[in-house]
Amino acid sequence: MDAGSNDAARVVCVTTADGAASELLLVGATAPRRWLYWLPAMGVPAKHYLPFAEALAACGMAVALHEWRGIGSSEWRAGRWQDWGYRVLLQQDVPAGLAAARAAWPEAPGLLGGHSLGGQLACVYAGLHPAQVAGLALVASGAPYWRNFRHAWLIGAAYVAAPVLAALFGHFPGRRIGFGGNEARGVIRDWARSGRTGRYAAEGMGDLEAGMATFTAPVLALRLRDDWLGPAASLEWLLGKLPGADATRGVLAPEVLHGPADHFGWMKSPQPVAARIARWADDAL
Repeated sequence: MDAGSNDAARVVCVTTADGAASELLLVGATAPRRWLYWLPAMGVPAKHYLPFAEALAACGMAVALHEWRGIGSSEWRAGRWQDWGYRVLLQQDVPAGLAAARAAWPEAPGLLGGHSLGGQLACVYAGLHPAQVAGLALVASGAPYWRNFRHAWLIGAAYVAAPVLAALFGHFPGRRIGFGGNEARGVIRDWARSGRTGRYAAEGMGDLEAGMATFTAPVLALRLRDDWLGPAASLEWLLGKLPGADATRGVLAPEVLHGPADHFGWMKSPQPVAARIARWADDAL
């Protein structure tokens, strides 16, 4: 690590305007060359990305690990009386966490990145606030449009069923069915809509793609070779919404990762992914 780095994550409490509090995990140098604000996959607590953050810190890049509302250290839990959608995540939660990261590393440029849904929302946020994002790093991400997947009819049916299931339970019971976490109904409605239509929109915000189309900063998009949840067509659909960006693509195989090259397997041995991101950032920024 660079001089001034900490081996242990620093914890910052982040509270949004509506009172939702969670922990932001900061890993890496106190004065890094640059930093990455990382958005997790749906239902994955921030702490599961600590090995990835430590690997990036060893390459000289500090990392802030966002915690999704309702997951992990978040004090809120999705339920019949607590609901939110993309609008709250994009207008309250991500800005509050980013502000805390900037306060921690005020002299360095910040990148935005994410895994799976986190990568999607990173792209949307970058389109809304391009001046805040020096570049985008996406891992195992892609638009969820049903036509871009094998067994497309089954994926499409899931996007119809998921909001119904969430309404029935008061939240989406991801832990019970083995997909994602226990998510808010609004998040599932917004996510399923993008899966059905192929376009990004959010209740209370409308269309989200106009800004994405004008984003021009560098983008790194890493796909895992055996990732059926993030196939090439899904990634290309997402990158197609960033036509002005300078996009670098990469595909990682098991022999590079020394383990499974699938949607979550890379997290068990994240050093190759971290090294690829660090090299790209050194070249592109």
